[in-house]
Amino acid sequence: MRRVRRWLGFAVLAAIAGLWAVTLRPAILGGPATYIVIRGDSMNPTYATGDLVILSTADRYAVGDVVAYRVPAGELGAGLVVVHRIIGGEGQSGFVLKGDGNPAPDPWRPLAGDVVGTSAIWLPGAGRVVAALRQPAVLAAFCAALAVSLFILPAPPRRTRPSPRGAALVERHRDWETWTKPAH
Repeated sequence: MRRVRRWLGFAVLAAIAGLWAVTLRPAILGGPATYIVIRGDSMNPTYATGDLVILSTADRYAVGDVVAYRVPAGELGAGLVVVHRIIGGEGQSGFVLKGDGNPAPDPWRPLAGDVVGTSAIWLPGAGRVVAALRQPAVLAAFCAALAVSLFILPAPPRRTRPSPRGAALVERHRDWETWTKPAH
């Protein structure tokens, strides 16, 4: 039964890893997802500073979609990634985008090829953890603590079953003690 549970655990873990690889693997690792930590307040109240947004690529983008796009080459801020909502336009001639908290549309008109992806998952505040772990000192301290804990924590006790011969010896020893004890 223990073996079945162990294999079942491995199967569940493999299924979760497979699902992650197909749906949430970062683009830098060849996957379809892009992870963005929100900075600024242009998307308030939808997103706040420190939120983590996971974006996925789509075949097409429409008015109302929240997307991340790279500021087009040749424009001021070229290459920066901006998360805003599509309010007009189309992919061939350029989208019109605007932050939910902004009074006016963006000055850029990104094409479909400039769009990184559309918002798929929103994790409020999780970006703060990601940003903290990306700091070299914090990451080094976290890794050091993990390494130290592996050496300090005791190994779990091994459960061993006595062999049939060992069990017989223990039983004989108990019998011997019974025979050799002085009677009162």
